[in-house]
Amino acid sequence: MNVRNCRKCGKIFNYLSGLPICDNCKRKMEEQFQIVKAYIRSHPGTNIKETSEECEVETSLIKQWIREERLELEGSDGEIVCENCGKAISTGRLCEECKKTMANGFEDSIKKPEMPKPEPKKPDVSSGNKMRFLRH
Repeated sequence: MNVRNCRKCGKIFNYLSGLPICDNCKRKMEEQFQIVKAYIRSHPGTNIKETSEECEVETSLIKQWIREERLELEGSDGEIVCENCGKAISTGRLCEECKKTMANGFEDSIKKPEMPKPEPKKPDVSSGNKMRFLRH
């Protein structure tokens, strides 16, 4: 049994996996997420700061949801950038180009080199292996 203190409220709880927060705090966080999600849908083009102020949610939490690709902010004015190249993105950790490059890199590292095909053996004419006929 793995017992921990909740990172948010400090209560002791039985930790199974994921974020080290209790079920009550997880439920509250999910409610906050649904509020932010609804606000973004009804206010396209909003930014993180405005969303944070209107929904009374920490900007770090909104950024976390964007990095997890649970939320997408169109026109976020470079608030979220690709961790590889620094290009402005609307969701996730990497831009589309860096995702493709990384995926191709993984594919190349997984591919096994092809074994050269053996060349067919040519009959050795000089060894005297010729067809012979028997006479009666």
